[in-house]
Amino acid sequence: MLPRVPERLLQAEAEVISKAPPVDLSGYTRVKQELVAPPFAPAHEQVATGGPKIIEITLETTEKLMTIDPDTGAEIWALTYNGSVPGPLIIAHEGDYVEVTLRNPVDSVFEHNIDFHASTGALGGGGLTHVFPGEETVLRWKATKPGVFTYHCAPGGEMIPYHVCHGMNGTVMVLPRDGLKDGKGNPLRYDEIAYIGEQDYYLPRNEDGSFKKYAVAGDDYADSLEAMRTLVPTHSVFNGAVGALTGDKALRSKVGSTVLMIHNQANRDTRPHLIGGHGNYVWEAGSFNDAPATNLETWLIRGGSSGAAMYTFEQPGVYAYVNHNLIEAVLLGATAHFVVEGEWNNALMEQVVKPYSFAT
Repeated sequence: MLPRVPERLLQAEAEVISKAPPVDLSGYTRVKQELVAPPFAPAHEQVATGGPKIIEITLETTEKLMTIDPDTGAEIWALTYNGSVPGPLIIAHEGDYVEVTLRNPVDSVFEHNIDFHASTGALGGGGLTHVFPGEETVLRWKATKPGVFTYHCAPGGEMIPYHVCHGMNGTVMVLPRDGLKDGKGNPLRYDEIAYIGEQDYYLPRNEDGSFKKYAVAGDDYADSLEAMRTLVPTHSVFNGAVGALTGDKALRSKVGSTVLMIHNQANRDTRPHLIGGHGNYVWEAGSFNDAPATNLETWLIRGGSSGAAMYTFEQPGVYAYVNHNLIEAVLLGATAHFVVEGEWNNALMEQVVKPYSFAT
């Protein structure tokens, strides 16, 4: 078991922090960012105008009962930021500050906090944001590294994987001030963002194989830890539930539109693949300081990170976006659909002969 940080070390860190001089924030403009539920992105500039800003956001830790597979009735007391799995996408530019108000409602069961992989110091802010039910705190951190980065709850010990595997994670995107670039320094622009969080769940089962149900958040704690120790997820889904991004909930686009696909996996490695398309530009490890790889068929998002891929749709139809561990895509739920409108181009693909029987 991962132990909590010793209290004496935390006290020493707190003493150092208390002696730090205040930051000069003159010249910074405050901007309130209205966060939206995945798979969508908040309003933002791709190329920053004006000087650096203080991006104000609010995250509320919400514990809610979620059905993650309607076909089996599987459900979980999800631990969330702002009620969604994954938590909302946060967007800033390099040099900006992100100032987050973290609120834990009175009726919560658990203590919560937040670790921003994009930030520097104090366990990613996790050491400064512990809030018990009925508390809130404000943390400000500077976005010094451009890229896409995971954030997640990390209260300490066994509670870290328990919270992460109950949905408490998301992504921060820090854009370069002059926008995204290809490997030669040419600007890259996107028309849309598709924000996808891949979540592995470990649901306890009854003796007959059905999934257990629990009356309140936290009742599954001991059973969940036992299921998690198998390292075998019962579900691996996009945006919280089986089918969350398919059917009537499929992502929509058009031929000629460029989509930036942001993919978060806070716990396990995954292998995104767009069936019928490609990663024209891919930042596998998430760093926008590095030149993107080009024309990838499948890319790797390391566990505990976010990555990004850009593609311009060239044909209409349904594209399946999957974890290309096809067992997880088909059997565990890691599938999304893009429904793309437009005119078909036979120069790219044509059915020369329809299927017919060759039996004599």
